[in-house]
Amino acid sequence: MSSPSASIASSTHQGSEDALLASRILGHDPKAFVELMRQHNGALFRTARSIVRDDADAEDVLQESYVLAYRHLHTFRGDARLSTWLTRIVINQASGRLRAERRHATVVVPDDARRGEATQPDGTIDEERPESPEDAAVRGQMRRLLERKIDELPATFRTAFVLREVEELTIDEVADCLSIPSATVRTRVFRARALLRASIAGAMDVAVADVFRFDGARCDRIVARVMARVSA
Repeated sequence: MSSPSASIASSTHQGSEDALLASRILGHDPKAFVELMRQHNGALFRTARSIVRDDADAEDVLQESYVLAYRHLHTFRGDARLSTWLTRIVINQASGRLRAERRHATVVVPDDARRGEATQPDGTIDEERPESPEDAAVRGQMRRLLERKIDELPATFRTAFVLREVEELTIDEVADCLSIPSATVRTRVFRARALLRASIAGAMDVAVADVFRFDGARCDRIVARVMARVSA
């Protein structure tokens, strides 16, 4: 277990790296923006996907969110996590996309959120034993089943679950991203897990690490599209 001083040092180090990266982007360094997208693509795609429930729509949300972030990066304060700031943009952009279908979309560039305390993952998967083709096929089927079941969750439960269990954010970080109390996050995540367990039992804990996979081709496509737009 890390000491409080170690956690503070880690937070300070991350804040310095974020501030440096933001400074490079604001200085019109295209490599820095590519670096930022490569670093956050997977997590932000899964966040968008948890809200819009469609791969293509999630890609569109991610692309628009990066463009929005690029245009408003000057509002980012280097004393907070860049990942949380980006996540809140994605959440608002994805939610706005859904609201746009009812003709009253609202997209907000959020203020920086505070960083929550670090936590350790609830469990790990044994990676020492090579996976057989049969096991790989079963794992793939379980992952697809889990994705479908997550899609069936109520929207409020679904996003909280993805941020907490898939992205492994702390309760406080999820609360900051969703702008809700930490107690509400705990309730939503608990109820989401209960609903999933009722449908697929132990399959969730085995497959959760691979849900909504963000492959290399998709990553390359997002980077290329966004760079084309911000360079125009």
